[in-house]
Amino acid sequence: MGNAVQHNPLRTRADVERAALELIEPLVPLLSEGKARLHLGDTGAVYPDAIAEMEAFARPLWAIVPMLAGGCEAVKPIWALWREGIIHGTDPNHPEYWGLVEDYDQRLVEMAVFGMGMFLAPDTFFFGLPQEAQNNLYRWLDQINHHDMPKNNWTFFRVLVNVGFQKCGLPWPKERMALDLQMIEEHYEGDGWYFDYYNQREYYTMWAFHYYGLVYAYAMKGIDPDRAAEYLRRGKLMSTDFACWFDSTAEALPYGRSLTYRFAQGAFYAALALAVGETAGMDYGAMKWLLLGNMRRWFQKKIFTRDGVLTIGYNYPNLLMAEGYNAPGSPYWAMKAFLCLVLPESHPFWQAEEHQPTTPAVSLQPHARMLVTRSDDGRHVLAYEAGNKAHEHSHDEAKYEKFVYSTIFGFSVPKAQKLLKDGAFDSMLALSEDGVTFHPRYGCDEDFVLTEDHVCSTWRPFAGVTVKTEVIPMGEWHVRVHRIHSDRPLHAAEGGFAIARDGAPGQSAAQQADTRQAAVLAPWGVSGILALSGYEEGVVVIPEPNTNLMASRTLIPTLTAQLPPGDSVLCCAVFGSVTAPDGWNNPPAEVKRYADMA
Repeated sequence: MGNAVQHNPLRTRADVERAALELIEPLVPLLSEGKARLHLGDTGAVYPDAIAEMEAFARPLWAIVPMLAGGCEAVKPIWALWREGIIHGTDPNHPEYWGLVEDYDQRLVEMAVFGMGMFLAPDTFFFGLPQEAQNNLYRWLDQINHHDMPKNNWTFFRVLVNVGFQKCGLPWPKERMALDLQMIEEHYEGDGWYFDYYNQREYYTMWAFHYYGLVYAYAMKGIDPDRAAEYLRRGKLMSTDFACWFDSTAEALPYGRSLTYRFAQGAFYAALALAVGETAGMDYGAMKWLLLGNMRRWFQKKIFTRDGVLTIGYNYPNLLMAEGYNAPGSPYWAMKAFLCLVLPESHPFWQAEEHQPTTPAVSLQPHARMLVTRSDDGRHVLAYEAGNKAHEHSHDEAKYEKFVYSTIFGFSVPKAQKLLKDGAFDSMLALSEDGVTFHPRYGCDEDFVLTEDHVCSTWRPFAGVTVKTEVIPMGEWHVRVHRIHSDRPLHAAEGGFAIARDGAPGQSAAQQADTRQAAVLAPWGVSGILALSGYEEGVVVIPEPNTNLMASRTLIPTLTAQLPPGDSVLCCAVFGSVTAPDGWNNPPAEVKRYADMA
C-alpha cells in the first residue's frame, strides 16, 4: 500500500529516475480515455474540474521532460501515453481538447512545462509529434501571448513558452518577451531575493523565480549570455541563504503558501546543479544532499493515498491548510525536483558524495524579514518573522506572521477566529474584546527592526489597539515582550509551539499548567511557555484536529491574561525541542534576567 518510492534510497541517478517513475505509475490507470486528463479526486479548486484534470495531466511532465532530455529509456512507455494526451489535448476537434484560455487562466500556468519540453527535449517532445500535432501544440500554447496574467512569477511561464518557440524555430513575440523579462527585473530586490505578488518572500523566490531563471540561463546562455550570467549570479547568492532553511536531517522550514508542493522545496538545487556547476555558491555534494535528503524525508511521510497518489496536505493529507488553487493534481508540481535527471550519470553532480552544507548558527535574511537560527545539533531550525504581510491566500496570518516557524513543530492554521481551540494560535499572541473572537498578528507596520539578536514589529489587531512586539532568540528558547496600548479592556492568549498529542503505542504526553507556566512533556518532544510578567494563568489548549501541518492532533501550551485599558506589558519565554527535553527545566541565564527585569 502507498507508493514504492517510500522504499527508494535515492542515492544514485538510477534511484532518482526510478523514483520519478514510481510517482507517475499510479497515475497511469487514472488517465482519461484520450489520455489528456487525469481525475485524481473530487475536491474542488477555484477553477473548473476540466481544468483541474488538465493540470493533473501536465504536472508529471516536470519529471517526464527531464527524463526525456536525459535519455531515460524506462520513461518511454510513460511518454507514449502523455504524448497521446498532448496530441488529443491540443486538437480542437477532439473531445478532450483543453480549450481556449481566458485572462488569468490556470491553464496558462500549466503551459510552462510544455515550453520547457520544447527546449530541453525538442526532438522528442515537439518534432517527434506528427506535423498536425506540432501545429496544434504551437497554436494552443501561443494563446499565452494574447492574454493577461498576474504580474508575478506567472510571467516566467510565458517566457518559458517563448523560449521553447525560439528553440524550435517557431514565431515568437520579441517585444512581449522583452516586456516580460523587464517585469521580472522589477521583482528582484538584490542579494538573490525576489518578491512575489505585492510583498511576499517565501518559497516562490526559490522554486519559482530562481528555478525558472536558472532553467532560462541553461537554455539561453549562448543566445542571451548577459542575462543568463546574471540569473546564475543571483542563484549563487540565493544558494547559501536558502540552505539555512534546512535542518540537519534535510527537513525544510514550513513557511508561507503552497506548501502542498512538498518536495519542490529542494527543486532550486536541481536547477542550480543544471545551470551552474562548480562555480555555484556551494559544491555539488551539498546541492545533492539538500535536494535528495529533503526528498528522502518527504517519502517517509504520510503523503500518499493507499494506491500511491500524492495528496493535498503537508505531513499528512489535510485540506484545511490548502490554497484555493490546490486541486487534486496540484501536489505534482513537486515533480520539478526531478530536473536533475537532465544531467547524465557522468555529470559531477551524480559523482559527488552527498554532504550537509556548512550553515551559520544565525542567518539574518532582511529581504524575507526573517532571522533564522539553528540549535547546536542542527536538528531544529527556527525562523523569527517580522511580519511578511500577504493577502489573497488562505490563512495568511498563520502562514506568514507567526512569531516563529519551526522545522520540528511546523505551524497551525485556524478553523475559525473564535475560541482558542478553533484558532489554534501557536507561536502567536491573540487578542480579543469579548474572550470569544480572537485576532492574532496580521499586517505589521513597515518600521520593523531585524538584527542578529532580536526582531521587533508593530501591529494593530483592531482599531484602538497597538502592539509592539520584540522577540529575542536564545537557542531553542526565545523571549517575547509585548507592549500593548488599548483604549478598552482585552483578553490575551499567548501560544507556544503546537506539539503532537499522540506518540507510539504505549506512549503518552504529560501536561502541566499553573499560574506561571504551561507545558507538554512527551517522549517525542517538549513544548513549554513560561510567564515572566503580565499573565494570569497557564493552560494547555486542545486545538481542533488537522489544524497543524505536522501532526493531526496537537496540544498548545498557552498563557492567558485580562488586560485593562491603557498600557500593558506581557513578557514570556518559550521553549521547544525534540533532542534536548531537559532544556525546559534549565532555561538560559538570559531568560532568568528577563524574568528579574519583569
